Amino acid sequence: MAVEVRPLALVPSTECVRLGSEPRPRLLKISARRKLPLVWRGRQTKLRRRLMNPVFKIILLATSLILLQTGSAFAGPPFLTDDPVPVDFRHWEAYLFASGDHTGGGYNIGGPAVEVNYGVLPDLQLHLVGQLTSVGGNGTSSATGLGDTEFGGKYRLVQETNGWPQLAIFPLAELPTGEAGRGLGNGRACFKLPLWLQKSYGAWTLDVGGGAALNSAPGQRDYPYGGVLVQRTLGPQLMLGGELFAQGPDTAGGQGYAALNFGGTYTVNDHFSLLFSAGHSVAGENHTVWYSGLYWTW
Repeated sequence: MAVEVRPLALVPSTECVRLGSEPRPRLLKISARRKLPLVWRGRQTKLRRRLMNPVFKIILLATSLILLQTGSAFAGPPFLTDDPVPVDFRHWEAYLFASGDHTGGGYNIGGPAVEVNYGVLPDLQLHLVGQLTSVGGNGTSSATGLGDTEFGGKYRLVQETNGWPQLAIFPLAELPTGEAGRGLGNGRACFKLPLWLQKSYGAWTLDVGGGAALNSAPGQRDYPYGGVLVQRTLGPQLMLGGELFAQGPDTAGGQGYAALNFGGTYTVNDHFSLLFSAGHSVAGENHTVWYSGLYWTW
């Protein structure tokens, strides 16, 4: 019987650090905010400007499509959008992978990297990612070394039923184990606070959600992010999917972006699978992203 792959969070270096034109390359990070009439008009003007942003138009369209849908695959690696499904109680998942983000002549590659997840309690998993990071381009010298470390826990709040989607929170902390002076890390701890939902429709599965990233490192800023992922099971071994993922500006003076990403999972046996994805931005900053990994469960 084929294993149901349940990947989890994305690569840590792509969480809080992005590539850009700054001397220190940064990675993947959505931005969306009575005789007081003048103040009110000013707020309305700011809101209209934000709504005209192409990134927000795409996010609003995707959200509308979700709300119009009514009825299990899994998100997370190899995708940017995550899922609400924790590892089974007293079971393990492990990934050996590499991922990359290329933008504006710069690059940030995470790998080789290892992700480990353990079902410590029913509906609760612990999550850890460690990796080597390579950065360069944009007129900066290349560097390779230990990157930041990601730690978190996923807790399922609601099980999926015929009328309700599965729902979970997945708080994450990026610990500053990478050398920020060489562009290998953020320099300070940063945090992500997402909410993820999943609903199944026969061979189709829909994952949607997002949250806020909190980053107080110099030159960085807090930002919202989110994604919509649709996957379909094609037989006992192959699952393919596509997603729209977006986030706001993560640096002072930066831009947000929205990207289309396509990939899948090939199940070799009950305990081992191959994962792959690649995508490119369609609005905002220019990003080309990819993921390739091996997955074990026991």
